[in-house]
Amino acid sequence: MDDFVFGDRELDVMGVLWDLGSGTVSEVREKLPADLAYTTVLTILRNLEAKELVRHTAEGKAHRYYPRVARKVARRSALTRMVDKLFHGSPEQLVAQLVEDEALSAEDLRRLRALLTTQEKKGGKK
Repeated sequence: MDDFVFGDRELDVMGVLWDLGSGTVSEVREKLPADLAYTTVLTILRNLEAKELVRHTAEGKAHRYYPRVARKVARRSALTRMVDKLFHGSPEQLVAQLVEDEALSAEDLRRLRALLTTQEKKGGKK
């Protein structure tokens, strides 16, 4: 379960579940950025459950869905894939791209410097 890929709609649904902690189909549908049909949201949740990324419990006639993977784990997996596929396995190239392309504030740069200094003191890679 460590190596998974979310489609755009799956990621939208997971984002709602991460934010809420859990949700019924109706609750998730209500919080989604796009207006999707109830059956579409249900299908997405069932697909995520088949991939073992969410689980459900019965709640009356409805089901309550819970994320089985933490947002941080999903971020790490997505970034690892992106670094491997788009940056030839080089996290440094990813960071350089972000620094070059984004309008970073002085505070953003200060925090990045602090993170880099901390990582350097730890000796680099984990």
